[in-house]
Amino acid sequence: MATNRTARTGMTLIELIVALTIFGVVISTSVAFMARQNAAFQDSIKRLVALRNLRYAVTTLSQDLETLGTNVPDAQPALYYADEDVIVFAADYATNVPDDPFAVFHDPDAPAGQVRAPSGGFSIPNSAVSFPDTVYESAPGVASPAEVILFYLAPDTGTTRADDFILYRRVNAAPAEAVARNLVRNGSAPFFAYERLADDGTGSMALQPLPDSLVPIHHTAIVHGSPADTGRSALADSVRAVRVRLRATNGLTGDEEVLVSVDRLIPLPNAGFGMLTTCGSAPLLGVGLSAAAVTLDTGEPAVNLSWNPAVDEAGGEADVVRYVIWRRESGAATWGDPFRAIPAGAAAYTYQDAAVTPGTAYEYALAAQDCTPTLSGLASSPVVIVP
Repeated sequence: MATNRTARTGMTLIELIVALTIFGVVISTSVAFMARQNAAFQDSIKRLVALRNLRYAVTTLSQDLETLGTNVPDAQPALYYADEDVIVFAADYATNVPDDPFAVFHDPDAPAGQVRAPSGGFSIPNSAVSFPDTVYESAPGVASPAEVILFYLAPDTGTTRADDFILYRRVNAAPAEAVARNLVRNGSAPFFAYERLADDGTGSMALQPLPDSLVPIHHTAIVHGSPADTGRSALADSVRAVRVRLRATNGLTGDEEVLVSVDRLIPLPNAGFGMLTTCGSAPLLGVGLSAAAVTLDTGEPAVNLSWNPAVDEAGGEADVVRYVIWRRESGAATWGDPFRAIPAGAAAYTYQDAAVTPGTAYEYALAAQDCTPTLSGLASSPVVIVP
C-alpha cells in the first residue's frame, strides 16, 4: 500500500541560516579578493607611470648619444664637455635637406640652424664653460653638418620634493626641451659617469671607468687634433661609453609614491672614428653653375639651375655621390644651411627652384660630395634677379 508524503515547499530556519552564512563567507572572500586585485592594479599603474617616464628618458639618451661623432669634421670635437649632470657632443643627427644620405635622421621640419654646427658661442648649463665661439666648417664657407646636442639635469621647482630633477635636451643655442620629469638620484651615484679605452695593465685596451678626479671632461682645445689638443683636452677622445644612473617617481607623495631605478651603460660606437677617408682626395667639381630666372606656365617666377657632371664623377676618382646646392640672398655673408641635395648619376643636371620671391636677387652655389662625405670647392652662380 503506497505511503503519502507531504511535498516540501520551503526551507527550515536552520537551513536558511546555514545558507546565508555560507553566502556571506563567499561574498566576504570575493570582496577581499577584489580589493586586493584592485590595490595590486593601482600599484601597477603607479609603477607603470614611473617606469614609462624612466624608460623614455633612457631611450632618448641612448638614441642620441649613440650618434655622437657621426659625420663630424676632423677639426670639430665630438665630445666637448661632460660632467655628472651634463653632456655636450656633436653629431650630424638631423637634416632637413632632401636626399642627404649622411645625417642619421631626415626631418623636413627641422628648424634652420639646428641641422649644422652653431655659428657662435653659448653657455653650457651646470658649468662655467661656454662652447667655443668658432665656426666649424666641412669646406671653406660651408658650416659643419654636425650640430651640438646637450643633455642636462636641472632641479624641478614645480613639485613638493626638494630633490627631483628635469632632464632637458637642447640643440645648439635653441631653447631647451624637457625630456622627462620626476627624476632623482640613484643613491649617491652621479647621473652620468664615463668609461674610456685604456690599458688594462696587460697591454690590452679595455673599457675602464673614468676616475672622478678626471671629471668634468673638457675639450679645451678649440680645434680637434691641433697641437694644443693634448693632455686633459684629449681625454674626451678616449671616452667610449656613458653610464646612466637614474631613478624616477610617479609624481605622487607619501605612501602613494613609487620609485624605479635604472643603471645602463650606453656605448658610443661612432666615437673616435672621425670622417671616413676611403674615397681618396676631396672631389673635384671642375664645372660651373648656371642660373636663369624664368616664368612658369602658372605665371609664378622660378629659377632654373643647370650644371654638368663633376670631373670626379665622369672620370678621375669617380667617387661623387651627390651634389649639394646652397641659396642666399645677394650680399649675404654666409651660405647657411644647404638648400637641396641631388643624387649623382645623371648625364646632365637641372633643378628648378620655385620657392623664390619676386623682386629678390639670389645667388646659388654648388659642390660635389663624395662618400667620405667630403665636399669639393664651391662653384657660384651669377646673381639672379627674380622678376
